[in-house]
Amino acid sequence: MLTRHILRASPGRALASSSLGQQSRQFASKRAPALADIQPEAPKSFNEKQKEFRSQVRSEQEAKKRREQEESRSAEAASSSSVLGSTLGSLSSSFAEEARAREDAVSGKKAGPLTTLIYGTQEGREMDREIERSFSQVLARGKYVHSIVFHEVKPDKVDEYVELVGNWYPKVASLPEMRVHLVGSWRTEVGDCDTFVHIWEYNRYNGYHGSLHNIQQHPDFAPFDKKLKSLITSKRSSLMQEFSFWPTTPPRQLGGLFELRSYTLHPGNLLEWETHWRRGLAARREVMEGVGAWFVQVGDLNVVHHLWQFADLEERKQRRERSWQIEGWGETVHKTVPLIQTMRSRIMVPMPWSPVA
Repeated sequence: MLTRHILRASPGRALASSSLGQQSRQFASKRAPALADIQPEAPKSFNEKQKEFRSQVRSEQEAKKRREQEESRSAEAASSSSVLGSTLGSLSSSFAEEARAREDAVSGKKAGPLTTLIYGTQEGREMDREIERSFSQVLARGKYVHSIVFHEVKPDKVDEYVELVGNWYPKVASLPEMRVHLVGSWRTEVGDCDTFVHIWEYNRYNGYHGSLHNIQQHPDFAPFDKKLKSLITSKRSSLMQEFSFWPTTPPRQLGGLFELRSYTLHPGNLLEWETHWRRGLAARREVMEGVGAWFVQVGDLNVVHHLWQFADLEERKQRRERSWQIEGWGETVHKTVPLIQTMRSRIMVPMPWSPVA
């Protein structure tokens, strides 16, 4: 959906990182953001920024495609001396495909009521194969590990918490030796109020371990951690991976509010969920701005998080209703609802230092 990695490499990323530190110093001493801060003209501003952001993403995607095509042509020219080996490989592949075709034909002739009962219908077998392919694609996104952290803050300590975290988190994210990227920070306004949500990104689990170690060694960590414990009533965290069909967005400033939808699935249904959402997301993308989707691997197992961004609550209502008019979305809901045990929705506002806001 989004060329996150390309945009991160741009010079604007460095400027954004430096400005985050300035933003944190500028806003940390102020009160915590709230839904009341959203202006009446928010939808117009949001739509304009969204259009600009998507245009930038498309330009980056096209540039990347051109680079890949040029690299591919260069590789083909360099490998012209190995035509014979390539031809033999193609013949081998052709023989294998022919063998599979014969096997399918034979199994088709022998398929009776008992075979259908045991192995399922042809449609069912196609679904199984798609789920298997989907599983491989999900695992292929293993380069990045995300952590989601929930802080329940004491109501009378919210502003103090904002000042403390607003000074520390941007600092951690801006230091290369910390080996971590802050996706975003938000405050829950509808749902479990005064709960703050933070999503971090690491380069594989090795990066996660290295980041924790380096952060703990920083001289400012111990005072921060001691103070933080006096401001919160609880802390929960889980380690997640993003779905292959929905990469996490790069930093952007569209404004508005966010909705974090959390689903607890019945055990064993994650791959089926991913298969249906892979199809259904195309309908949602036409009318809604997604931030990312993750499934928990360590922590609250069988949990999936989807994060969306809207101009305001009225715009959220209208866009969700429009998605029902797009072919494919109704079927996605019909097939995924039975997979869910529980679901939760949080309406959140971004913190001043949040890269995604």
